[in-house]
Amino acid sequence: MTYFFRKIKIVWVIFVFLHLGGDEIVHVRDIVAIMDIEKTTTSAITREFLKTGEEEGFIKTIVEDEIPKSFIVAYKNDMQVIYLSPLSVTTLYRRYKRLETMRKKVKETEEPTDDREQ
Repeated sequence: MTYFFRKIKIVWVIFVFLHLGGDEIVHVRDIVAIMDIEKTTTSAITREFLKTGEEEGFIKTIVEDEIPKSFIVAYKNDMQVIYLSPLSVTTLYRRYKRLETMRKKVKETEEPTDDREQ
């Protein structure tokens, strides 16, 4: 009787998307910056950046009826987009940290090899 053993590595692939509010989600790797509107718009450079983005149509307001608390610079379909979010930077950061914690737990519980008889 001959037995063949094959090592199988189980790999978990997790796509990490951050919910920005409303119906908008963005892949974490596409995010360039998350900024607090109140603190960063005191700078003339930031105001000019947001003004230029608005003139060129790169700004997307996530929830029209709410005052934005943060803006997120990200890439979507290889184009830069500035999202105006009603969520604070702290809330977005907590969501990101929760996703990272879940991703690390899955990675730690991943079985390195599995020997099976064939």
